[in-house]
Amino acid sequence: MGTRTLPGVEGKAVKPSGNAVSKPEALLSLQLRATKIEPPATEYVFHPERRWRFDFAWPSRRIAVEIEGGIATGGRHVRPAGFREDTVKYNEATLAGWHLLRVLPDDVKSGRALLLIERALATFPLEPTARD
Repeated sequence: MGTRTLPGVEGKAVKPSGNAVSKPEALLSLQLRATKIEPPATEYVFHPERRWRFDFAWPSRRIAVEIEGGIATGGRHVRPAGFREDTVKYNEATLAGWHLLRVLPDDVKSGRALLLIERALATFPLEPTARD
């Protein structure tokens, strides 16, 4: 882990460049490292034209995780403009074949997010091109 994507370039991963990591993201990273789960890409750019990113992604399986923060504080994800933009992003991800898991910080703290990730990885096999 510890990689992030190059802004604007679909699927390119580079080292972090000062982007802040939320507490739930840091906790999920620790939880993932403590398991035998394959390491995800972080801040993965999935769209060829937009700079949309997933918090965590397993590109070879088209599985992504978004931690939806700011619910109690009125953060960006729950304000009207942010909610609308997230809807567009998530629909585009679905149309591009991604399996998106949306979790809350409480899901990370309780371990529910980790269980969902394990189920998703068991459910969705590697993409055919990833096996070649």
